[in-house]
Amino acid sequence: MKKRDPRTVTQKVEVGGREFIAHGVSPQFWQDLYHYAMTSSWPTFFAAFAALFALLNFIFAALYCLGDNSIANLFPTGFWGAFFFSVETLATVGYGDMHPQTLYGHIISTTEIFVGMSGIAMVTGVMFARFSRPKAKILFTKHPVTYQHNGEHVLSIRIANARMNIIAEASAKLRLLQVETTKQNTKFARLIDLPLKRDQHPMFNLGWNLFHVIDENSPFYKKSAKDFEHVQARLILSIEGVDETTSQSMRARHIYLWDTFRLNHRYIDISSFDENNMNHMDYNLFDDIEEELSQEIDDQEFNLNDASKRDIKQ
Repeated sequence: MKKRDPRTVTQKVEVGGREFIAHGVSPQFWQDLYHYAMTSSWPTFFAAFAALFALLNFIFAALYCLGDNSIANLFPTGFWGAFFFSVETLATVGYGDMHPQTLYGHIISTTEIFVGMSGIAMVTGVMFARFSRPKAKILFTKHPVTYQHNGEHVLSIRIANARMNIIAEASAKLRLLQVETTKQNTKFARLIDLPLKRDQHPMFNLGWNLFHVIDENSPFYKKSAKDFEHVQARLILSIEGVDETTSQSMRARHIYLWDTFRLNHRYIDISSFDENNMNHMDYNLFDDIEEELSQEIDDQEFNLNDASKRDIKQ
């Protein structure tokens, strides 16, 4: 067995709601520093910044102490006086009481000012990027459902724009991820595109019902809940558009595991009209579903069979 390179790391990765353990990946901390700064939580970001700030001041304070009386009017005397002078220099405050008085002190303070100004510029840029990063606020229903809609058997997912502003030219893509086994008994994850009846929305500001027709070409055709569990099926829904408030691209994604699928169910209608013909949207019912009556399906199939028989007789 080949030995693992000690320079590589083991990392846990989540793909489509499923966890994987990746081995043999070379760490790229310094190359990915910006990525870590953008993806870490706010408490972690500020804690790392505070730790770096303290570390730099400790280092420069030690350098000041190596010099022979390099700081004039040092108070308090010793290391902590040099530390507070370093804080003032690194932050480019410069109160004026303490100042370098030797060539060595001027060299260290000049270096520290350069490091401080560069660090403040970089941290300011990262903080602005974190604050200004667009983030969509899309509501995804808890359960994808399948039911009869206008004479077609469909898979439906309901979404809504929680901000209720306009997301212009919104687009939706739906994919099915499932585990399949080849003839050589090798398992692999297969990604299948599911075409939608309407995958574009010019002004997405309230709700949007997405429909995929379940016909002979659909992977949902004649499938049961056990079939989806066997292949560990997952639905991946991606939404993209332009937020008209900020003129920035917005993206959102949601993954549905097979145990969230509800076959032969339909959504409760969240839209209603009052006596003044005013339309109301009740988002308290957004995730509510009801079982589709099998009699309704049977009646539709029966009517279709009757129509086919009449066509044959004619």
